[in-house]
This record gives sequence, C-alpha cells and structure tokens, in this order.
Amino acid sequence: MDLDTIREVVSARERADLGAVGGSCAVLAGGTFLFSEPQNHLDRLVDITALGWPALAVVPDGLEIAATCTLAEFAGSVPGRELGAAVLREEWPGTRLFAQGCRALLASHKIWRTATVGGNVCLSLPAGGVLASLVALDGVALVWGPDGVDRRIPLREFVLGPGANVLLPGEVVRSITVPTSSLLAHTSFRKVALAPLGRSGSVVMGRRDPDGRCVVTISGATGRPVVLDFAAAPSDAEIDAEVAGIDPSLWFDDPHGAPDWRRHVTGVLAREVAAELRAPDEVRL
Repeated sequence: MDLDTIREVVSARERADLGAVGGSCAVLAGGTFLFSEPQNHLDRLVDITALGWPALAVVPDGLEIAATCTLAEFAGSVPGRELGAAVLREEWPGTRLFAQGCRALLASHKIWRTATVGGNVCLSLPAGGVLASLVALDGVALVWGPDGVDRRIPLREFVLGPGANVLLPGEVVRSITVPTSSLLAHTSFRKVALAPLGRSGSVVMGRRDPDGRCVVTISGATGRPVVLDFAAAPSDAEIDAEVAGIDPSLWFDDPHGAPDWRRHVTGVLAREVAAELRAPDEVRL
C-alpha cells in the first residue's frame, strides 16, 4: 500500500547514512511488511539495499548472512551450491534448516524474492520462520549502533515477545553469523498448522552438534523462541519435563491455535524431533 506520510526515501551508500535511523525514520530493505499497513509515525525511509552487502559470506567463524539477504537466497543456500561469492561446504548439513524455516512461513514466492532475513528477524513475530531457524542454529546478530559502536547479540536473547526485541533506537542489524559447529550439526524439523496453507501453529527444530550436545528450539507456538539445551540427545521423558516447564504465559493465543492445543502438539513434535536426534545418522530422515 502507499505510505502517504513518507516525505523522503534515502539510499544508504555507507554506514554514516544510517545515522538518521530512529524515531520517524525507518530502515527499508524488502519492505514487504513495511508497505503492508499504515506507518503513520514515519516520514522518512533509509534504503539499505544499496549498501551492496553480499547475501552470504563464508567467514572464519562460520557463515555470515547479510540482513539484506532475501528469503529466496537464504532458502536456496544449500551445500555445494554457489550463491554469489559463497559456496556452502558439503559438510554443512545444518543449512537444511534454512529452507525448512522459510517454508514454515505463509508467504508466496514473490514475497520470498523480496523479503529479507533481517526484516524477518527484526519483526520478531512468533511465526518468524527465518528467525526460528537462525535461533535453532545459535545465530548471532551483528548490530550497528548510531554511535559507531557494534553489538553482538545471540538470537536466542534477541526477541522479548511478539513484535518486541532488544534493539535500541537507531540500531540496525547488519548480519547474522551461524557458527561452524551448528553448520556441521545434524538437524530435525517438524511443524503443524490448523490448515494446510495456514500459519504454523507450532514449529520445532532440533540440532545435534558434533560433540553430542543437542538443542531443541520451539517457535510458532510461543511468543518468542524457546531454546532447550541438552548435553546429549534427550529422552522422551526429558522432553516432556522441559516442555511442561515452559512458562504458561509464553504459549501464544490467536486464531491459528489455542494455548492448550499449541502446548500439546509441541510436545508431540518435540518427541519426534528428539527421536531423530537419537537415531544413527544413516537412518536419519
């Protein structure tokens, strides 16, 4: 839709051009959410797509994903496939969660080609599939501050609640880095929705690192991603105890699922994920 309060759109060419972000000035990347409803508090946009950040880059710590990486680029990043300047390594099975997270979104392929990873993370919505997959992989956000100071924030600590996060006024997410240990991990994915093409009612992702440590991440069903850590692949009893211990106020309530239903199906999916994490690699789905 048209945003008739916007008086100026500026294309950022360098970091200094982001100094005006905050208050009535917002960041523009894909804009799929920004232009979906009135933004009467805004009168200026700073377009960060002109900064020319590579969608993905292999770095010493793992894989860096630019905030401006589109969902299509993110979902298409599979081991061995060249994407821009990056070639993902064949021994990185953890990247399977990229496409699976995107498919947990209710979005057309037109949206995929425009919406961005940074936008999905910063919206911080319960149904944020990209956000969920990056939390599940222990992603860390690089945040640029208006004073030139950077912050690195683990994504498991980034979201405070539906649509709320720890970003301060004027801060901009530059990228998310997924560590090598998570890229080497074996993963499992489950989701459920009330309708075949409906918003995900619960999404559960599991990860088993090379050292045996396991992580189960719950999203879609809760107001923010919930991360359960285990020293080894958990038993059904351990899963049940952890799910039962989740703060009751975290279970999300909207037309796509009642809290008691979300809690029940999340337990079922989490047990299935745990079973896959316990299975030998050669029989893993």
